[in-house]
Amino acid sequence: MRTRTPSTVTALVALLALTACGGGSGDGGANPAADAEPVAGGNLTVAIQVDSGCIDPQQVGNNDALNIGRQLVDSLTVQDLDGAIQPWLAQSWEVSPDATTFTFHLREGATFSDGTPVDSAAVKANLDGVVALGAKASLGSTYLAGYTGTATPDARTAVVSFAGPSAQFLQATSTMSLGLLSVPTTTADPATRCDGSTLIGSGPFTVRSYTRDDEAVLAKRAGYGWAPTGAKHTGEAYLDTITYRVVPEAGVRTGALQSHQVDATTGIAAQDLPQFDGNGFWTERRANPGIPYNFFLNESRPLFADERVRRALSKAVDREQLAAILNPGDVAVSSALSASTPDAPDDSDLLAHDVAGANALLDEAGWTKGPDGIRTKGGQDLTFTVTFWQPTSAVLELVQQQVREVGIDLQLKQGTTADTAAQQASGDYDALFYNLTRSDPDVLRTVFSADGRNVNHRARSEVDDLLDRQAATTDPAQRADLVAQASQLLLSQAHSVPLIELSTVIAAGEDVHDLRFEGSSRLWFHDAWKTA
Repeated sequence: MRTRTPSTVTALVALLALTACGGGSGDGGANPAADAEPVAGGNLTVAIQVDSGCIDPQQVGNNDALNIGRQLVDSLTVQDLDGAIQPWLAQSWEVSPDATTFTFHLREGATFSDGTPVDSAAVKANLDGVVALGAKASLGSTYLAGYTGTATPDARTAVVSFAGPSAQFLQATSTMSLGLLSVPTTTADPATRCDGSTLIGSGPFTVRSYTRDDEAVLAKRAGYGWAPTGAKHTGEAYLDTITYRVVPEAGVRTGALQSHQVDATTGIAAQDLPQFDGNGFWTERRANPGIPYNFFLNESRPLFADERVRRALSKAVDREQLAAILNPGDVAVSSALSASTPDAPDDSDLLAHDVAGANALLDEAGWTKGPDGIRTKGGQDLTFTVTFWQPTSAVLELVQQQVREVGIDLQLKQGTTADTAAQQASGDYDALFYNLTRSDPDVLRTVFSADGRNVNHRARSEVDDLLDRQAATTDPAQRADLVAQASQLLLSQAHSVPLIELSTVIAAGEDVHDLRFEGSSRLWFHDAWKTA
């Protein structure tokens, strides 16, 4: 067993439970009174970590904002916790054999909060509108790559077409990023949609107020009656209001929950979770599917153009130690996908901690250790900078220690979300650190495809053919095999350097009931209620 150094222990104490990524299992006391009779009324106050400056579910990508947006919009389908796609606003659907055409048959009676119907014209307006938003629709626009339009043969039928195969689209229809907004909202000023003033959805809550960097308040919608498959009830929400309070500091969130200034939060520091295991509270943990936190390496830089350096970096990371530190009992990251993602393979052997192997690769690549332990080549140090925005650097500080053992100097550069996004868009970075939550393996193509986001800035290769082929098949077994092959290539060539799977953790008072996860580990509030 490895002995933890004092600096490692310091990192553990500082480490926050980041909530935008995956990995984990049940923890703490169970969500209470599952069989009790719900009580209508009251306000539920939830502490969130980050305000993205927008609550429009079609424009945001941060989990805190998506947890707000999920309550405002319904989706064509819903994905259950096992990954299956079930009916919601669409009662049924057909997918063409080549996965280019999706025909949805809509339910009767669903409306937006302005009273207008959720019909095929609204489906078309929403999909066309997401395409029109372009980069502002940071997630939804990627789900609609190749979209050619929506036909509306009648009010209850929407036929969505793509220029090429898009097997991922059915799962995409379950996300809040493609959740349905009223037709006028789809063409409203994006800024007024962000501040909620023109945001009209089909969901069980509406926007009462939004004050940037302070709070968002949602109000129960009267007359709602079309909750998704799997909901505990179909009618109006039980809560009168939900108040999301922005509390950036982890210690303040912990104190606010302890003192019942807030009812629930997903942002409790890892070391503080035990005090909410019983004692008048409960916690529940679920892995976020998608891509775990990664080092995304810029292969247009000479350093990372060398596959040996990329592979050495990956071998130098001790993922078992990271898992044990972040969430005791959780498993280490085991593929290019989080383990909770449908069709995620087990590639643990490609992610083993191997200091000797890392040293051998760097020796072969011509990097030699200097007196300070850092390797050099041609008078240059083996150093690179990781750019990130997340509100803690502790996990990176631990990885920094791990890779230094083989002579790699890892530097950290933390900025704002906007600054980091701009740097990514410019391509001027050595490496990025982030994750992407999505409960479909096509998330690999979204991030890594040389024809898409191309986060590695690399030339097209065999892995791109595999990613394209998995997007083109509706055969589950064939798709799983192609995903497994793609994951193996991404890892063996170190295009993907996954680090950790975390969990979204709900911590709440025992008077909060039926606050639960949906398929992408975001939160449902439709069934939630509080003891009177």
